[in-house]
Amino acid sequence: MADKASLSGGLLIALGVIVTILSDSGSVTSMIPAFIGVLFLLLGILARVKPNLTHHLMHAMAVLALLAVLGSFGSIVGRGSTGWALFSQLVTIVIAGLLLQQSIKAFKDRSKRIAEES
Repeated sequence: MADKASLSGGLLIALGVIVTILSDSGSVTSMIPAFIGVLFLLLGILARVKPNLTHHLMHAMAVLALLAVLGSFGSIVGRGSTGWALFSQLVTIVIAGLLLQQSIKAFKDRSKRIAEES
């Protein structure tokens, strides 16, 4: 999961930078995906560096992914986003949603393995 967190982080950083450049946005809000991406990237790197903390770090990553999905969805619904903002929010939902789905699957698989060992 650490690799998936890092990959997702890199994609979100690229999304924020690219959308900011292409939209010629002067607003820091266009970089929100990049800020979220930095957090995912840091969590992924920390999980590789501190394997004994991986379980906790990946739970933090799952919470961050959920918040990214809910925040982006809420912004679309609440503000009626259009153009580049809508594109950025939809891609953020997809990337963070897939990461959340994969983390839930990993948690279930781990629980199943632990139960089988008992």
